[in-house]
Amino acid sequence: MKRSLPFFILLIFLACSKNDDTGPDLVVIDPVDDPPVEDPVDPGTNFIPCENGFAGAYPCQGYDLLGRLSLSSLGATAGNDIWGWTDTASSREFALIGLNNGTAFVEITDTENLVYLGKLLTATTSSAWRDIKVYGDYAFIGSEAAGHGMQVFDLRKLLSVSNTPATFSADTRYTGFGNSHNLVINEETGYAYAVGTDRGDLYNGGAHFIDIQDPMNPTAAGGYGDNGYSHDAQVVLYQGPDPDYTGREIFIGANENAVVVVDVTDKQNPAGISTIQYSNIGYTHQGWFTEDQRYFILGDELDEINFGFNSRTLVFDLLDLDAPVLLTTYTGTTSAIDHNGYVKGNTYYLANYTAGVRMLDITNLPGGTITETGYFDSFPSGNSASFNGVWSVYPYFQSGKIILNDINSGFFVIAPSN
Repeated sequence: MKRSLPFFILLIFLACSKNDDTGPDLVVIDPVDDPPVEDPVDPGTNFIPCENGFAGAYPCQGYDLLGRLSLSSLGATAGNDIWGWTDTASSREFALIGLNNGTAFVEITDTENLVYLGKLLTATTSSAWRDIKVYGDYAFIGSEAAGHGMQVFDLRKLLSVSNTPATFSADTRYTGFGNSHNLVINEETGYAYAVGTDRGDLYNGGAHFIDIQDPMNPTAAGGYGDNGYSHDAQVVLYQGPDPDYTGREIFIGANENAVVVVDVTDKQNPAGISTIQYSNIGYTHQGWFTEDQRYFILGDELDEINFGFNSRTLVFDLLDLDAPVLLTTYTGTTSAIDHNGYVKGNTYYLANYTAGVRMLDITNLPGGTITETGYFDSFPSGNSASFNGVWSVYPYFQSGKIILNDINSGFFVIAPSN
């Protein structure tokens, strides 16, 4: 039956036009069809093993639920990005959780006692998009909220919070740009890269370079906009197989309709290296290098919707940075849209929206083989190609804990089953 516009709630997620400043992350929830309900966890314990394909209400394979916090308990109505921080002196572990109205901080050291320490409120207005990265003991936070800039927060404050949840303040704020879709940090060099900024700015929505080696005094260091808007990126100190670029700082950006490879070593004179295109482009969204920097694993956010694919992941061989080639394409088991993915060792951790987090074994990637070895699905009501479910995943804690942030259901901690 045809429904009029008031029946639809648009959860601030994209402007579908590519002329807008955001990417195509559109969430539409129709209340007539009942939006997803947050499933309660047994109040007696946070740990729920994955048994017979489920951890409580959540479909799973090989990954247990260690704990979770709902959006309501975090005082928010939508989740987005997530990152992590470990205090090196004490080995205490913390989740940095992006929300529509700010950034929440949760200690996950003891998953039977998750501690919501407090929230750093958004710098200007609420936004469905927030991005968090860490350099040393500082969190750097950007948002699509107008005029937000980059908040800088000293994470060591989390070690001695007396009254929880606290309301935190930023330690400083960089306003050399307004809105941003993502923040990228190269921890080896101490530079941040704000991408997905205003398309009409000095760098055409490309990358703003920011020196954060003194975290409390971020300074502008140039930028790159020759290839237009960068939705997301990774920046590495290159130690890969192409000897022409050893020791150079390499930016690899997902630029809506292409992947761009740029040498950003000289911040005042960045130099394009190559541009990668591929068939059936929907929206070139985000990708990550393998640890040997030979391969780049890419997700396209709109190909499932535009072309009817199951979740599609593309892998490019960057043996020669000047001439990358498509190595293989992996097709997932559901029609869910792939979003953010990260590599740790021989596993690619893929936030797959309605299909949850999928763990892909990339051990045999040189032979063109990717194998799904496990998953945890925080959105149990379906695996359709819609913008609901898991936004992002962080797999880098030494303890082996994995944290994920679900747009609809909030924060989860999982780990491989014993």
